Amino acid sequence: MNQPALHTIAVLGGGITGVTTAYALARRGFAVTVFERHRYPAMETSFANGGQLSASNAEVWTHPSTIAKGLKWMLRSDAPLLLNPRPTWHKLSWFAEFIASIPRYEDNTIATAKLAIAARRHLFDWAEEEGVEFDLKQQGILHIYRNQAGFEHAGRVSGLLAAGGLPRRAVTPDEMRAIEPALQGSYYGGYYTESDATGDIHKYTNGLAAAAERRGVRFVWGAEIGSVETDGRVATVRVDQDGREDRQCFDGVVVCGGVGSRALAAQLGDRVNVYPVKGYSITVQLQDDASRAAAPTVSLLDDETKLVTSRLGPDRFRVAGTAEFNGINRDIRADRIQPLVDWVQQCFPGVSTRQAVPWAGLRPMMPDMMPRVGRGKRPNVFYNTGHGHLGWTLCAATADLIAGVVESQH
Repeated sequence: MNQPALHTIAVLGGGITGVTTAYALARRGFAVTVFERHRYPAMETSFANGGQLSASNAEVWTHPSTIAKGLKWMLRSDAPLLLNPRPTWHKLSWFAEFIASIPRYEDNTIATAKLAIAARRHLFDWAEEEGVEFDLKQQGILHIYRNQAGFEHAGRVSGLLAAGGLPRRAVTPDEMRAIEPALQGSYYGGYYTESDATGDIHKYTNGLAAAAERRGVRFVWGAEIGSVETDGRVATVRVDQDGREDRQCFDGVVVCGGVGSRALAAQLGDRVNVYPVKGYSITVQLQDDASRAAAPTVSLLDDETKLVTSRLGPDRFRVAGTAEFNGINRDIRADRIQPLVDWVQQCFPGVSTRQAVPWAGLRPMMPDMMPRVGRGKRPNVFYNTGHGHLGWTLCAATADLIAGVVESQH
């Protein structure tokens, strides 16, 4: 049976995955409409993340040690991984699938590394072609380790990354200080990935959204999606915008709804078991010469604390991380922000944290840590969602992939 041709496409979500998807579809000649409940792009999880474009962070979390650490940290409010023990069916089903995917840890890590490498090419090329400025810094990422066990585990991970096509090298504490002289403290060793980069996800998403508009993409802002349905040939999106209900029809729909993707998928007859995993960040305003000199220029990932850093232009220093399993909860908790401030004061004591802007976002995470990219059950339904903590790193590749899948039905 021939599938209906697709010409008009609705993209649900205006974060980094929605905007890159819309842009990739527009490049292929589709008439694209993006629905976003906020008034601007990238106002939720794509607003203030860690900034790393980190193929070197491709290791998936489905390792037995993650379970052990989560249980050990459960009662610590400042733990890198915090689990609210109150059970819900969603949480229980997600963790059951997480455990079931542990045997695929190595394969999924290798696949993620390959995807991250492919994403770089598209992301940088699109920015150059469209003139998108986003505080790009291509000085690599340095993973730092305080003990032998963490360093040796990183060595095993490096083998998996190499299998995915990513070289990174072990460095001594002296070499670490040469790479980033501002870093203070005592370390066992590190791993340095010269090909990784950092940038401001919010700036990039807004810049690419403007480029997509120039290519004919229509953005509907302030649009709360009431329902989405399809008969396999026509997809109908009902939205509430400024108190008015609107109904629009399209040939196809791509769900890029972040943590809202699970509910949208259920309306379309699919199961996409995304769980919201909260992460926190602080953006330290480097307001004086001493702070600017004392802040790092090379991006870091501290394996023990699960914190990452990015230098965003001359005057901003971003620190982000932690994982909190607590449902749809966007509260910014002081006891979760304080460890980030303390870390800056410990590792970069010359940086003033007088102006540290806190933020929290919900990462849309699949149980196997792999994004859901592909078709739904219905022929005109597609998904590009569930990227977890690597949405910024993977988005350009998955956008190009899903646009190719849609085009194959055109």
